[in-house]
Amino acid sequence: MRSLRRISAILFKEFMQLRRDRMTFGMIVMIPLMQLLLFGYAINTNVRHIPVALVDHADTGISRILVQTILATQVVDFTEHYDTVEEAQEAITGSRVRAALIIPRDLASRLARSPSIGLGTPPSTSEETSRPVAQWIVDGSDTMIAGAIKSLRAMPLTELLHKPANRSTPTFEVALFFNPEQRTVVNIVPGLVPVILTMTMIMFTSAAIVRESERGNMEMLINTPVKSIELMIGKIIPYIFIGLVQVGIILGLGYVVFNVPFNGGLLPLLGGTLLFIAASLSLGLLFSTLANSQLQAMQMTIFVLMPSILLSGFMFPYEGMPVAAQYIAEVLPATHFMRMIRGIVLRQAELADLQFDALWLAGFFVLGMALAAFRFKKRLD
Repeated sequence: MRSLRRISAILFKEFMQLRRDRMTFGMIVMIPLMQLLLFGYAINTNVRHIPVALVDHADTGISRILVQTILATQVVDFTEHYDTVEEAQEAITGSRVRAALIIPRDLASRLARSPSIGLGTPPSTSEETSRPVAQWIVDGSDTMIAGAIKSLRAMPLTELLHKPANRSTPTFEVALFFNPEQRTVVNIVPGLVPVILTMTMIMFTSAAIVRESERGNMEMLINTPVKSIELMIGKIIPYIFIGLVQVGIILGLGYVVFNVPFNGGLLPLLGGTLLFIAASLSLGLLFSTLANSQLQAMQMTIFVLMPSILLSGFMFPYEGMPVAAQYIAEVLPATHFMRMIRGIVLRQAELADLQFDALWLAGFFVLGMALAAFRFKKRLD
């Protein structure tokens, strides 16, 4: 009986602590709610509305009908129009589009040469019969995106030609760039870099200020002439080197063990990585000024880590998410670095090609450091 009373007293004490700890109670409710919404609503492996470019060399009524027929599938959206194939390839390298449709000037004659679609006389050679009507060039580094585009390869043109199609060759030729073998590991290994850096950088720094308070060092820091921003910068510099070591391990082992190509330059990789590490560390420091204990700091880290894994494009294509989920993803630093690291490593992109993501990470770092320094100053007061 006495044991039951003691257990009841401890149980009452724990419930009272949970009631007073609003941060922990909020995480208890928000983490399962967030997971439910992400997996039930935002995550979608059925990729639709992929942003692609159009290079229409024919520029005829037939080519425009062909484009409308493709749009009716809802697999792609033509968001960019270019005059040359080279411009379309640069757009793919810079992640502005994921593929490009190249319509040749002789589109009408290609359609007319095939007797199976009933537009003309039989061709004189089988080589003419085998010519596709147009070509897709695709960023093959993402296997889901490439698979969705490849599903259009044998798309029938019944509505366009007003007769049943019986083509012995594909309607479109599909050229896969950067990962023609469609190996999933080529896409996964560079994507691990933002995920691991998000976890370690935010986790380490989110406990930085809280650790000083728990160890009793805060009073000493208050009495020193060190400014808030100086303390923040001093705390994040060691972790920058840790992050660079982690990047070297992931990409180095990926190249040696899994034969993942490294097509980009070291300087763009270093610049993009430093921007992302700085942005992640500033977010961790901001969490450190908001948390009252290291446990709360860890909870905040998990709250950011899960959306970073699920919404950044690491596991599921960004294009397959609803618009609302894409807006949330754009706030996360991991989303922007995911585009950068894959663009640099796989598509040989330069920082100039990825300037939007680079500028966004730089702005996030400046804002995060300013808020962290402001919050720390408020706590000193």
